[in-house]
Amino acid sequence: MAKSGFLAEARARGFVFQCTDEEALDAALLAGKVAGYIGFDPTADSLHVGSLTQIMLLRLLQKHGHKPIALIGGGTGRIGDPSFREEARQLMTDEVLARHMAGIRRVLKVFFRFGEGAADALMVNNAEWLDALGYVELLRDVGVHFSINRMLAFDSVKSRLEREQGLTFLEFNYSILQSYDFRELNRRFGVTLQMGGSDQWGNIVSGIDLIRRTEQKTVFGLTTPLIATSSGAKMGKSASGAVWLTADKLPAFQYWQFWRNTEDGDVGRFLKLFTDLPLAEILRLEALSGAEINAAKIVLATEATALAHGRDAAAAAAETARKTFEEGAAAEGLPTVEIPVAEAAAGMPAFALFVRAGLAGSNGEARRLIRGGGARLDDVVVEDEGAVIVVEGTRKLSAGKKNHVLLTARG
Repeated sequence: MAKSGFLAEARARGFVFQCTDEEALDAALLAGKVAGYIGFDPTADSLHVGSLTQIMLLRLLQKHGHKPIALIGGGTGRIGDPSFREEARQLMTDEVLARHMAGIRRVLKVFFRFGEGAADALMVNNAEWLDALGYVELLRDVGVHFSINRMLAFDSVKSRLEREQGLTFLEFNYSILQSYDFRELNRRFGVTLQMGGSDQWGNIVSGIDLIRRTEQKTVFGLTTPLIATSSGAKMGKSASGAVWLTADKLPAFQYWQFWRNTEDGDVGRFLKLFTDLPLAEILRLEALSGAEINAAKIVLATEATALAHGRDAAAAAAETARKTFEEGAAAEGLPTVEIPVAEAAAGMPAFALFVRAGLAGSNGEARRLIRGGGARLDDVVVEDEGAVIVVEGTRKLSAGKKNHVLLTARG
């Protein structure tokens, strides 16, 4: 059983899937401050709930007095992590890459305490060293320590080699660059712990081995489990798309609703992973059953939203939900979708309007929602999926009992 605060709580909350030499890592955590890092590839101009497990793990590291480092992949982002992807990522221009990195920095600043202190968070861009790296230098210094046989044995590599879409040489080098990152962070900032999702295990172990061979140092790796809902759905996605962590891409109310709609069997697990609530309080909440489980879901939604959007936005979302669901009111806090006046006056088919409002992910999904009786316009059931709906003033669209959007015409 772990004795260090970080590792003990990480295990209790369900963050630990694999760990290299856990006993030695536990001893290092007890002996002094440990610097640990997680990498974030700039594939979009924000992060979504799929990255939240890693964010919360770094946050937990800081809570226990250690130093969290968020590595932004400005260099590796030029390649893209191929781990368990069915096909190669499209290469980004420098302009797109810069915009994405700025968006990710904005997200991370909400979750961590940054500063100059020993346990203050640090944000680093690996382009600082990768962009200046010479190819021959990399081959001589790092490439000599990598076995092709071993790299081909990685599950992430094998899964791509078995598909019609093969693995490019560019992508194959990703593991080498990630290992180089770990060594560089160890040299510059004394980082001795790399963390990541379970799909990063092979890359993390390669970095540990590189540091052992070239620096004669012992460092550690820790991975988190793949987080899915009880029904098997992947975290970070909803019926209407990705669940983003910034309000400009997903309003706070919709973020709150995502967590409020958690399946009963996931409430306790998600409270442990995605909130800062004490474990004793979580144990009390996850013991609730029947209709009482809804109270735990509201706590989960409010606490998770407070972390990403602030306590005021979380309280406003909870109050909007209460008014909407308990009083039947079209509360002002509901997310609003604006439609150009000409388009609003001409009207559009009901199914298309639900897609436009973000309440359905496709036309087919919207049609099924309407046929199933789950679609409402101004609290009246929509029965004709092809009915042309004109938007005058403000109108309220609802998908089921919990998802609502206000539509307004924009001049």
